[in-house]
Amino acid sequence: MALLTRKRVIAVLKESTAGTYNAPLAANCLLVRDLNITPQQSDVVSRDLVRPYFGASEQLQANTRVECTFSVEMAGIGQNAAGNEDADNAPNFGECLEACGFTAETSDDAKRLYTPNSLDSTTVSILYNIDGVQHTVKGAKGTFSVSCSVGEIPTFDFTFTGVYIAPADATALTPAYQKQASPLLFNNTNTGTFKIFGETGLQMSNFSLDIGNEVIYRELVGGSPEVMITNRNVSGSVTVEAVNLASGGSQQWNPFAAALADGTLGEISFTHGTAALNKVTIQSGIVTSQTTKNRVDLGSIGYSEEDGIAMWDCPYTMIPSTSGNDELSIIFE
Repeated sequence: MALLTRKRVIAVLKESTAGTYNAPLAANCLLVRDLNITPQQSDVVSRDLVRPYFGASEQLQANTRVECTFSVEMAGIGQNAAGNEDADNAPNFGECLEACGFTAETSDDAKRLYTPNSLDSTTVSILYNIDGVQHTVKGAKGTFSVSCSVGEIPTFDFTFTGVYIAPADATALTPAYQKQASPLLFNNTNTGTFKIFGETGLQMSNFSLDIGNEVIYRELVGGSPEVMITNRNVSGSVTVEAVNLASGGSQQWNPFAAALADGTLGEISFTHGTAALNKVTIQSGIVTSQTTKNRVDLGSIGYSEEDGIAMWDCPYTMIPSTSGNDELSIIFE
């Protein structure tokens, strides 16, 4: 019988023991978009045989793994099934962030903070069911990016790599979607407190962030298949409306000078959402432990055009301090 692509479910759950499948439950199902899976991703090894006739050689598949990509709407936790706030303010996809090399903690004022680490990060198990055919993945780790454009729903975009398990027919979970508030459009009403290099009067149309994890799959003799994160390079871009370089008031910034000021870092931050339980902040630096949030190094500034209006495209890299693991924070409250 044909499989219907509309009938798909994905669930993600942290593993108690790294690399040991931990079956996700209905409460671990995620509301996602742009869901795709590569159920068998292998390195093809050709025999390349020399023979006295034309024809292909047999190919062997090595390092078979699974890749899964999906996007989650940028939103807070909302309320739980009982209509109450959860104690830790962790969104339902919080374990996805942890499996991308982030540490979670809850502050004294009940904010849920996610900051990068350089540890052997959390692994997750993933369950993907497409109309009764179930793919399960263990030992998964990944990377993610953030995409925000005015007039659209901002998203966290995840890419996970995990250890292959043979698929099988199975009844799909009946999702019990939790801790994912309704999304808000990225616009002036819902997105406030935008700051770049100390300036708060500029108008932003696009923001992107790429965590840039290097995710590798290893399957060595004498060991077990595993996925590792071996490095991180956080970068992105901000697009703001271009103004006179010395226009005064709240719109006085020279991005060209800022970009050429070698060794001088600045701050980028904004909060999306205005109500409790549905606010997400992306902030350079560590909110709770640093007096300065200046961890952003600007790249070469360029021009683009939107509706006949000149825009500045400001690429950036987030640089950790000598303490390490402090180039950015993601906060849910």
